[in-house]
Amino acid sequence: MAIDYQKLKNWNFPDLEHSYSKRDTMLYALGLGCGADPMDMDDLRYVYEEDLLALPSMAVVLGYPGFWLKDPETGADWRKVLHGEQGLRVFAPLPVEGTVIGRSRVTEIIDKGDKGALLYSTRDIFDKASGKLLASVAGTTVLRGDGNFGGPTGPVPPIHALPERAPDASIDIATIPQAALIYRLSGDYNPLHADPRIAKGAGFPKPILHGLCTYGVAARAVLKLACDNDPAKLKRFDLRFSSPVYPGETIRTEIWRDGSQVSFRARVVERDIVVLNNGLAEVG
Repeated sequence: MAIDYQKLKNWNFPDLEHSYSKRDTMLYALGLGCGADPMDMDDLRYVYEEDLLALPSMAVVLGYPGFWLKDPETGADWRKVLHGEQGLRVFAPLPVEGTVIGRSRVTEIIDKGDKGALLYSTRDIFDKASGKLLASVAGTTVLRGDGNFGGPTGPVPPIHALPERAPDASIDIATIPQAALIYRLSGDYNPLHADPRIAKGAGFPKPILHGLCTYGVAARAVLKLACDNDPAKLKRFDLRFSSPVYPGETIRTEIWRDGSQVSFRARVVERDIVVLNNGLAEVG
């Protein structure tokens, strides 16, 4: 069954109301490894209720409509879906607790023929009480089994090229073996990240870390290296996913500073493989 371009492009996402507490904010940060060093006062601000702050990357788990492509009406082969890219624009610091409204839409679907399709989507996150736009989350989903549906073949957004010089700075952040089991409590219960049987069936030797957990770890690194660990300074955070991470591995984030623009990538130290690439952050 081929996907229907117009049907998918105009997919109706009801506004999603999402209430969360300070506990949820701390749990998200714990899933990214904050608090591993109990003497690190900078990280403690994200996991301790006194003067608590929300990590800006937490926007990716707010107002999320769920894995909607599993709905048979989409026509997509959900078993062949991959998360290709993730982007974030932050317009105001996230409250540490409150209620938000997530408003999602499909912005485009590109037909890549035998290579599948690219589905671009955006989710705007509003504070319910004030109506203020807090953040906008953009994602690229690779539909490996759904090309040749007769849709547009382009254009696609350009890929951010990393500088050719050596990185200006880097930082290693270790994950723990239980990282995926903690992170999934923020809302992504895909068994691929918890059940060894499911992981092996998908071709992995063991459960993998959520891509958005790796994303959040890299955002923590950029906050430390380029924002003085001030969450209000991170305005944009875009990247491409290139390889999975296994819980317990160490993620090294490398950055290049060019004024308010920060280019970055992340690699797993133990296997020396790039897991996040073509990263672009804006700080201010």
